[in-house]
Amino acid sequence: MHTVALDGQGLNIATVVVVANNWQHPQTVQVTLAPRAVKGIRRCREAVERLVARKEGVYGVTTGFGAFKDRFITADQAAQLQRNLLMSHAVGVGQPLPQASVRATMLIRANTLAKGYSGIRLETLQALLDLLSQGVHPIVPEQGSVGASGDLAPLAHMALVLIGQGEAIYRGERMSGAEALRRSGLKPVTLAAKEGLALLNGTSVMTAIGSLAADRARTLVQTADIAAALSLEALHGSPSAFDQRLHAARPHAGQVSCAAHLRTLLEGSELVRGELKKDVQDAYTLRCIPQVHGAMRGVLSHVQGILEIELNAATDNPLIFRQGAEDVALSGGNFHGEPIALAMDYLGLALTDLGNMSERRIARLLDAAANGGVLPAFLTKQGGLNSGFMMVQYTAAALASENKVLAHPASADSIPTSANAEDHVSMGVTAARKARQIVGHVETIVAIELLCAAQGIDFRRQEQPSLRMGRGTAAAYEAIRERVPFIPTDQVMYPHIESISRLVHEGEIAKAVEQAISAPQA
Repeated sequence: MHTVALDGQGLNIATVVVVANNWQHPQTVQVTLAPRAVKGIRRCREAVERLVARKEGVYGVTTGFGAFKDRFITADQAAQLQRNLLMSHAVGVGQPLPQASVRATMLIRANTLAKGYSGIRLETLQALLDLLSQGVHPIVPEQGSVGASGDLAPLAHMALVLIGQGEAIYRGERMSGAEALRRSGLKPVTLAAKEGLALLNGTSVMTAIGSLAADRARTLVQTADIAAALSLEALHGSPSAFDQRLHAARPHAGQVSCAAHLRTLLEGSELVRGELKKDVQDAYTLRCIPQVHGAMRGVLSHVQGILEIELNAATDNPLIFRQGAEDVALSGGNFHGEPIALAMDYLGLALTDLGNMSERRIARLLDAAANGGVLPAFLTKQGGLNSGFMMVQYTAAALASENKVLAHPASADSIPTSANAEDHVSMGVTAARKARQIVGHVETIVAIELLCAAQGIDFRRQEQPSLRMGRGTAAAYEAIRERVPFIPTDQVMYPHIESISRLVHEGEIAKAVEQAISAPQA
């Protein structure tokens, strides 16, 4: 049993991933509220009730929403206002978010509310946590958020299930929200003042998608290093460009880290090129791996920092504060998703270039003219009768080109909403969804490079079977060959691409290599 105690301050991406990825076994993760969070939630709720009792003008509590902010709502209408908010704002379209993303969204929203500035009742927040623990996963369409005033539409679909509306998946079956609550032994909530707004108004969806994408990207960068090192061995490349002295002279942290990783991966390799007077340097996609892959590490570090601030931020509006003996409702713009939108666009752009590097190495592995005849054309001995690996490069090129379209920044666009009351939006969910797509594409491109590099290494070793691989690359090669054998003649290739893509996506290549390089040497 993995236990998570939310307090609005200590949530990180690693925990989000654990909770999200347990969607098939939700009861193996217990999410609770830390005692100090409970006190803050209660204090804030009491403040909301005092503001309502005094009939003060508080946006979304005693007024309407958006362009209706000047319409006063009476105390006896407060509950209906919140219910109406959920129903009217559930306008999402498109494919449902994956269950992992929905779980991440619920966790992040709960942590935001646990900060104690949103005015939600303890029992309503607990009801949201009960959905998580019981594995009731609302159907949340992917499209409909413009990323300001929060992720209103998708969060409305999430919150509908709490009141017995909408739809959910429970134990693998799609059903009405009311039926999901009934089967799981839960009861619908009757919302009180401010609660619908607290549930809807924030950046939890874009942050959820972004956090899961960033976690995949972190593993992907490690795997891309491994693929590049295998390609270097297959192409009889030189590791001299990874010399520690070169990178100390330009000490970007990511570059230095990547070069060190490559040196470890290639340690002991007899497939690389030694010091020669000719061919003193390789093409850029081999020689400049630390500079390019290293820059990706810098992007990941930045993006992780942005996301982990947002995981522990109060992102709804208004926020409720206690100032001396006074309750203060402050209207602001913490729901605006610009920080996440920009970070996700940055991540997508960087991953696109990582895919570009990998695709160009694939092309070099297949092109006998480009690799100086080190490897046979298209990695097959009987070219003409066999096409070999010719077409896998087409797939890599198609994905790399699609990434270039997806890399267009969503945050560069803005369409005013709510009668121009909300006249600048972030498109943060769009940016996060695009980054997620790009991660998947690059995982496949890197998988294709791994396939090609392993085939190339086999050709190198056919002539010299005793050639030893590097300390890390040998483990990667074995992991590949456990799934896909050497391919001497043409066969159906897509199952091999799918098989290695799963290894990359699940981090199995990176794990195998990490175990090998961490093991004591004989």
